[in-house]
Amino acid sequence: MLDVTHDDLLRRAKALEPPTDHHIDGTDEPGGGAAFAVVSPRDGQILTEVADAGEAEVDHAVAAARRAFDSGPWPRLAPADRGRVLLRVAELLEEQRERLALTVTLEMGKPVTDAHDIELRALINTFRWYGQLADKLTDESPHTAPDALALVTREPAGVVGAVVPWNFPLTLAGWKVAPALAAGCTVVLKPSENSPLSALLLGRIATEAGLPPGVLNVVSGNGPVAGRALGRHPDVDVLAFTGSTAVGRHFLRHSADSNLKRVWLELGGKSPNIILPDAPDLDRAAATAAWGIFFNQGEMCTAPSRLLVHSSVADRVTEAIVRRARELRVGDPLDPATEMGALVGESHLERVQGHIATGLTEGARLLTGGSRTLADTGGSFLEPTVFDHVGPGTRLAREEIFGPVLSVLAFDDLDEAVRLANATEYGLAAGLWTSDLSTAHRVSRALKAGTVWVNCYEEGDLTVPFGGMKQSGNGRDKSAHALEKYTELKTTWIQL
Repeated sequence: MLDVTHDDLLRRAKALEPPTDHHIDGTDEPGGGAAFAVVSPRDGQILTEVADAGEAEVDHAVAAARRAFDSGPWPRLAPADRGRVLLRVAELLEEQRERLALTVTLEMGKPVTDAHDIELRALINTFRWYGQLADKLTDESPHTAPDALALVTREPAGVVGAVVPWNFPLTLAGWKVAPALAAGCTVVLKPSENSPLSALLLGRIATEAGLPPGVLNVVSGNGPVAGRALGRHPDVDVLAFTGSTAVGRHFLRHSADSNLKRVWLELGGKSPNIILPDAPDLDRAAATAAWGIFFNQGEMCTAPSRLLVHSSVADRVTEAIVRRARELRVGDPLDPATEMGALVGESHLERVQGHIATGLTEGARLLTGGSRTLADTGGSFLEPTVFDHVGPGTRLAREEIFGPVLSVLAFDDLDEAVRLANATEYGLAAGLWTSDLSTAHRVSRALKAGTVWVNCYEEGDLTVPFGGMKQSGNGRDKSAHALEKYTELKTTWIQL
């Protein structure tokens, strides 16, 4: 937990020297000379300029990963030895925790306390968990005819391209990189152009921890060029992506147009959070609903952006959320006391404001927020925003906003609540609040979502898988199931 003052963090942030080069084949490489600016959303100022990967740089990184996989030691190490390297990565990440947290806060605007205590904790735990898991996987020898021996082995899939977004730049990178490395794959990681600095640091730390050259390469660049090059590259065997549904479709097309690489997608969400009158604690349900939508500035694919609340308790719950929204401390993300920081940038702020304007034209009632705040800082800050009287067919109720905007919809019976919850193209997550065990089981099964939280929200650990249904994607991050994305099953039949 951070135990420093705002002034201390400001001084330390100014002293940071973020990396600016790609990290390829174990070394820093400036690329072909092209660069782009990384702008901090806390004040609108340029942090630095980083190398901008084109097709040549991506090809260079993939070639390094290909060599490391085809002829390097990493896929051939004993799993326990791979695990020890991943545990060493976790140790070095812990040593660099404050530096990484400050970098995340500067590049994408989340409160530094959240970056340090939540984002970095998740990253470190991910590398530690997969490091401990690496030698716990076993092959199979099915019982078959007495004159034959059957073996089912799980082998690393090859070169993995990982494309991750800016909202959790290190957590989501870790969820893809750590299991891929544990499986024996090599990786080319492309972070968002909004948040490349922390990922470039991750690459350097991993090499320092003992990853052989070419095993983890990090290239910074924009999606339409660098991301496309990864998606279409014939030497990339697996592409893992977290981001928008629209971009996910592009990666599927890139696969079809190239080598039919496997594509694993974790995409958008419009998650419902259902509060029934028999919730064990309505005040806690309301507080959790408020935390869920305003945490990380609402920039989460799992954010419970649709609150479905029974009409008999709707006023009480909504009033409690509005009170909390008005109490939230929005401010400099480098201040440890800040509860909600800046949205990732001006263009995203404008996009979220456009959704708010649309909600007003559609007839929803604005209860609080809705306006830009702290404009004098130069940062991209928005007030926590709550709408009620939201029509179920409106854009406010259907489209992913990816900001601190809550839509409240009232319902009268449980069947209606389930219909409303499932009336979306997404299926990433959902919440349910009830004291009735039978209701909890029946409704959680009826909800079309990859994760259902009952009497909580955003809880869990690395033992459980995470991913979506419908247009929220396929495949799973976290847990031992994530290894299924980065391995191939081979059957060997030996006639005795």
